[in-house]
Amino acid sequence: PTPSRVPGRLPYSLMPGTPDLASFPRAEWLKATRRALAAAPHDAFGYGDPRGRPELREALAGYLSRVRGVRADPGHVVVCSGFAHGLQLLAQVLRARGARTLAVEPYGLDAHWDIVHRAGLKTAPLGRDALGTRAQDPGDADAVLLNPAHQFPLGGALLPERRAAVVEWARRTGGLILEDDYDGEFRYDRQPVGALQDLDPGRVVHLGTASKSLAPGLRLGWMVVPPWLLPDVVDHRGGMTVSVVEQLTLAEFLTSGAYDRQVRAARLRYRRRRDALVQALAAGAPHVRVTGIAAGLHAVLELPAGTEQSVQRSATWQGLAVKGLDSFRHPGVTDPVGDALVVGYATPPDHAWTGTLDALLRSLP
Repeated sequence: PTPSRVPGRLPYSLMPGTPDLASFPRAEWLKATRRALAAAPHDAFGYGDPRGRPELREALAGYLSRVRGVRADPGHVVVCSGFAHGLQLLAQVLRARGARTLAVEPYGLDAHWDIVHRAGLKTAPLGRDALGTRAQDPGDADAVLLNPAHQFPLGGALLPERRAAVVEWARRTGGLILEDDYDGEFRYDRQPVGALQDLDPGRVVHLGTASKSLAPGLRLGWMVVPPWLLPDVVDHRGGMTVSVVEQLTLAEFLTSGAYDRQVRAARLRYRRRRDALVQALAAGAPHVRVTGIAAGLHAVLELPAGTEQSVQRSATWQGLAVKGLDSFRHPGVTDPVGDALVVGYATPPDHAWTGTLDALLRSLP
């Protein structure tokens, strides 16, 4: 998901959707760029294939198969400039093919819903119960957008029986599932949850990004597109492609093992952050329940009823930028989960981590 903007006047931030930007591996990225440029053929710097450089598509296909269980032929991989760009292309393709409605999870990002609306589609929120999103019942929707491995912002994984049911819905109706695997590499307390796309590569578009594992500023994302949909996606993207230098560098990063090393180091660092957050809350605010922490880069802090807005105001006084859960609720959802904060514990740089935790504890009721 695309992060919300953090007011520049606040010295601390727990806004979700952003990794620790100070930890971007500048030296390793520079080395990879040099190696990639030295090995690149001259024609790499031409207009090229609108799907992206073959070196990156091949590297991504191998990585996604090995790490996420995606069934990916390099020819079906499309490189895009982040998840939002991929969603924009898919929404335009769906609308051109006659679709009218995209079912979405009841809590998510309004920026993504706006992209869908601008393409001419309506969004319809799925239901939710104690077990999570009721993805098995998209109703009359033409397609459905899901975070099956780690829902944003509530943090759960889609149950196996609901994964199977939504795939069966797509087969039965000809619908399409858009799988947003935005932080699929970050698992802490459970076995990795494989990609939904593996259940039916013909009915699922798998979307991923380097925004959380490396940095959002790289503007690097990818889609694994079913063969029947691929020509339409290529046609709608026109000649717009991602920088060849960044593509070649990411391909080198993946094939050299540098990407794996970066993800392992980030996973360890963010797990320590998460544990420190949980320990600080247990000591300083034991009445606050923390959920959604088995994976990802954020946690949900459940608050007493009616306190979400007052806690956000208190946080602002403490110099802390935070987001309340209600800001992620889709219009029309009439059974809200309850008051909570969505805390991005990956966001602060190391030097600001202790001060950020202190500001959070002072903000809580």
